[in-house]
Amino acid sequence: MELRTVEELMDLLYACRGTREVPDRGEAPVDAHDHALRTAALLRRGRPADKELQVAGLVRPVGRLLWPGEPTARADRAADAVRALLGERVAGLVRRQPRPDVPADDDLLALRSADEEARTACFDAGVLEDWRTVLELLAARNSRFGMVD
Repeated sequence: MELRTVEELMDLLYACRGTREVPDRGEAPVDAHDHALRTAALLRRGRPADKELQVAGLVRPVGRLLWPGEPTARADRAADAVRALLGERVAGLVRRQPRPDVPADDDLLALRSADEEARTACFDAGVLEDWRTVLELLAARNSRFGMVD
């Protein structure tokens, strides 16, 4: 599946509300939607100019929603789904999602740190609609046809 519009992506991200994300390390499950918003907000605080990194933190739960029974292929398929819409860098960050067993560069370290902090942090991360403009800007920049629906 390839996401073609920001609206399709927003619909998927809204659909993540109420889905539980269970970490591999035995931590308590968290709401995937809230966790994604907190992760993106933490990345925005730490790296305010890096919109692609922030969006990679935001769209991570898409893979779990689209391919719930395939944990090993989830990151690859999620990256494939967002590539055309959000670009190679976002897709690459989603594919190389933060995992303790993967060697990390600065971007992955930032993602991993935000991901872990977002599991326990208690703050108002805003609403998904706050991210629409950022998603539209990235989509416009990465659109194959120079247009975004």
